[in-house]
Amino acid sequence: MMEQVPAKRGRGRPPKTPKRGPGRPPKKDKIGQVVKGSSPSNTPEFEKANGTGKNNSVEDFPNGNIDIVVSVKRPGRGRPKKHPLDLNSPSSLNKVENAEANGLKRMKSERLRLRDMSPTRRSGRYFESLSPTHNTILPVLGDVLRQNVTAEVTEDVKGSPSMNAVVKVFCVHTEPNFSLPWQRKRQFSSNSSGFIIDGRRVLTNAHSVEHHTQVKLKKRGSDTKYLATVLAIGTECDIALLTVNDEEFWEDVTPVQFGALPSLQDAVTVVGYPIGGDTISVTSGVVSRIEVLSYVHGSTELLGVQIDAAINAGNSGGPAFNGKGQCVGIAFQSLKHEDAENIGYVIPTPVIEHFISDYERSGDYTGFPILGIEWQKMENPDLRLAMGMNFHQKGVRVRRVEPTAPAFTFLKPSDILLSFDGIDIANDGTVPFRRGERIGFSYLVSQKYTGEQAKVVVLRASKYFEYDIELSTHKRLVPAHIKGKPPSYYIIAGFVFSTVSVPYLRSEYGKDYDYDAPVKLLDKLLHSMAQTEDEQLVVLSQVLVADINIGYEDIVNTQVLAFNGVQVRNLRHLAEMVESCDDEFLQFSLDYQQIVVLGTKAAKAATLDILSTHCIPCAMSDDLKS
Repeated sequence: MMEQVPAKRGRGRPPKTPKRGPGRPPKKDKIGQVVKGSSPSNTPEFEKANGTGKNNSVEDFPNGNIDIVVSVKRPGRGRPKKHPLDLNSPSSLNKVENAEANGLKRMKSERLRLRDMSPTRRSGRYFESLSPTHNTILPVLGDVLRQNVTAEVTEDVKGSPSMNAVVKVFCVHTEPNFSLPWQRKRQFSSNSSGFIIDGRRVLTNAHSVEHHTQVKLKKRGSDTKYLATVLAIGTECDIALLTVNDEEFWEDVTPVQFGALPSLQDAVTVVGYPIGGDTISVTSGVVSRIEVLSYVHGSTELLGVQIDAAINAGNSGGPAFNGKGQCVGIAFQSLKHEDAENIGYVIPTPVIEHFISDYERSGDYTGFPILGIEWQKMENPDLRLAMGMNFHQKGVRVRRVEPTAPAFTFLKPSDILLSFDGIDIANDGTVPFRRGERIGFSYLVSQKYTGEQAKVVVLRASKYFEYDIELSTHKRLVPAHIKGKPPSYYIIAGFVFSTVSVPYLRSEYGKDYDYDAPVKLLDKLLHSMAQTEDEQLVVLSQVLVADINIGYEDIVNTQVLAFNGVQVRNLRHLAEMVESCDDEFLQFSLDYQQIVVLGTKAAKAATLDILSTHCIPCAMSDDLKS
């Protein structure tokens, strides 16, 4: 057997070993890391990483070139590097929880400020240095801190039993037909929201149940619809009060409690059943503005709250909750404009409580009273001087007084209204409201009830006068609503006479009636005042064509001023004069200097045939028969 002898190394070039020497240093990236492709053995960074200052052979790194990331302490000035939080560490979680708690406390008193967390928020490197898991968690924690106000309110509302008190309202409407006042339009259905309050009652919007023929309610999580009865409808404040006779409806329900009027920037949560789904919906926002604003449905001006939470069709009648789960308003309208976003309005608790108290006091809704004046600002110093006011006196000038208002007996044009119920009125018509806020003095009037008295102080010819004036509801020449009653009409010889109201104009000319309606009717709507309690604006609505009225077919929506030389006060007065007329002719004096003349006997004889032709049951509405 041959003996194996280790091979001897022959002469030649010795194997290469890495040597450290002068030359170009290895490439590094921006944070001192060794770049792929460079040998770490000849770098001081590698020596520090290994804990020795000796050179290592390539045999320790079989691949020769390696990828290695080495953290290096960078000398120099600046803020020390922020180390990421370890979410698995109890101490780190405590830090996050403490930060959230501190943020919540600060947000209850002022706008969101993240002073304590500002280094975290400002440093982009803080999040970039984290693992993918941390990157998905910590930004979420930051969002919670920024939105802790709405999150806190939403969480409180979710856990509140008041959520179960929010109901869905199903209503079938049958609107009157003002063009054909002897019949109604085709019925249609709508969905809206409501909520249960004390006394086995339900609140919703008035426009949600306007011209109702059937109202049903469904509770959250229930599959049963319960028939409801409408107790009262407040057209001015756009609130309706309902009840349900079925005892099952009131089981396991906690009524909603009302809270105080919110402040600016307070968080609110709107709950309801808007379009886009069948289940309950929750949207959050903050209070943006509180002032006297226009109620579209009621055509009045009452206290309102503007919020930035989404209010869509179907939200009407739903409650707006504060952070304590208390109702601070009822969603009822929103602003849709190309220059505006997320502007919604809720009816505040003072208006809601006024409506409920009014119903409890009288057993019905009597409305919000008015003082019955039109006024002018006194901001011009020369105007104040001409009116006999001193430099320290403030108030507004009375322009006109409603003839049907009780104030007509006491107040005169050019009186200076100085105060209302002991509260001074500024030159711009505002009064102190809350700290740092002012509001129109009509808010003080709206807090009163119909029939109550108010003490007003006026300046007349540089003398003070004090009056106790009874407050009453507004008697408009052109009513904003007909309050569920069918429209009145009277027909003679095919001439259809009716009364003008805002719903009438909307039915005849569409939603842009304030642009498309006749100018004279709009002038009556905007500027005319009723001189008596029973005064109405009577118009010749249309002409049902027949042989008796040939030549008059084109007359539409023209005011009737007089009949046979007698001024027309209202539609009943006109019908009585025509029915009792024994003259040879019936002469109607119309606006624009027009007249209509018919033979009395021929006109009355032709009326029955015209009614039969157009399937009209009677020549006059039921309210004119009594």
